[in-house]
Amino acid sequence: MNRTSQPLFTGAHGAVPPGYEVLKEEHEVAVLGAPQSPAPVTTTVINIRSDTAVPDHIVWSLFNTIFMNWCCLGFVAFAYSVKSRDRKMVGDITGAQSYASTAKCLNICALVLGLLLTIVLIILVSTGSLMIVQAISELIQNYGGH
Repeated sequence: MNRTSQPLFTGAHGAVPPGYEVLKEEHEVAVLGAPQSPAPVTTTVINIRSDTAVPDHIVWSLFNTIFMNWCCLGFVAFAYSVKSRDRKMVGDITGAQSYASTAKCLNICALVLGLLLTIVLIILVSTGSLMIVQAISELIQNYGGH
């Protein structure tokens, strides 16, 4: 590259800071200005539809798969969520919505079933432990005194 120390603009407003070096290409662009062409300038507008946002519920499905996978519903919901994401990437919005709807229903079922079974398990464990404590205290009372 050929570096020269020339002012970019000359005149009343063309004060160049000291030590500024203008490359030859920059100087040519400044001198020539914008390209002049007789053809009209054409623009292209691309409209992107905003209704393509289909929720695939993949995070919810992953949560149900890891933490509340009763009857493998969380895993099946995760599979449908992945299918929904794949359909969305391909551009099949209808297919993505269908898979997302199925994943949502499976996630709701997995969540409700998981919560109910967890509550039942807690009740059974707590009542079972109370029954065991009661049985042990009866044994101590009956056979403790000889």
